[in-house]
Amino acid sequence: MHLHPPVESLSDITQAMNAQGFCLVPANVVAHLAQCDLTELVALSGFWNALLPDAFLKDLGRYRQRRHDSLLVEKGLVHLMPHRAHWQSLDYNALHGGLERMFEPIDPALSGAQVWQQLILGLGSLWDQLQGAQTWYTEAHQFRINTVDGIGRPTPEGAHRDGVDYVAVILVSRENIKGGETRIFELTGNEGLRFTLVEPWSMLLLDDRRIVHETTPIQGEEGVGHRDTLVLTYRSGGFQAPIKAPIN
Repeated sequence: MHLHPPVESLSDITQAMNAQGFCLVPANVVAHLAQCDLTELVALSGFWNALLPDAFLKDLGRYRQRRHDSLLVEKGLVHLMPHRAHWQSLDYNALHGGLERMFEPIDPALSGAQVWQQLILGLGSLWDQLQGAQTWYTEAHQFRINTVDGIGRPTPEGAHRDGVDYVAVILVSRENIKGGETRIFELTGNEGLRFTLVEPWSMLLLDDRRIVHETTPIQGEEGVGHRDTLVLTYRSGGFQAPIKAPIN
């Protein structure tokens, strides 16, 4: 695998995703995708200051705060679904799989913002180009990883896939930290890449069926720091959900 320069246009994204299953998208192209000025995306960053502790961490850590929404993206519209638990099978998350994790919803002031919906729709239109028009079962995850206890772990489950079709990892901010290196690997090979997202509102796109990913722990440089991200996942065919046993 080779880390090519960040894409320069939306057409570059589809070419890169077809060719290699991932691409890096600079903030200015993310803004173009969302049909907005970059300052409008940056203005959303304050919503990461009101995330709530993740009560499901099996290591009992205090380093992760988050909020979560589920949406349907289809025919140029975003539909907010009734609030539901986030669920992954053990096949995709060996640490927290099998749990119905009910996180607090995303602030309606954010989920209802036009630029937020334009970003989600813009990504959906990219996936339509790659896979044909779909109903995309979409989950939005706001994360803050902090260094309150010295170390923060963005992916405590280690290298993994999410069990979806496509993943967008958007760096919202990095404050007073070191570490947080992103590592991606081919699912069917031995090649991988290592790099660090540093530009606010830059984005890593992944074909989750082809690429495994993880992010290394962070440490505060002077006192407590944090790394804020927005993760958007898109899945055709339905949300991941536990299989209910039939009622006899």
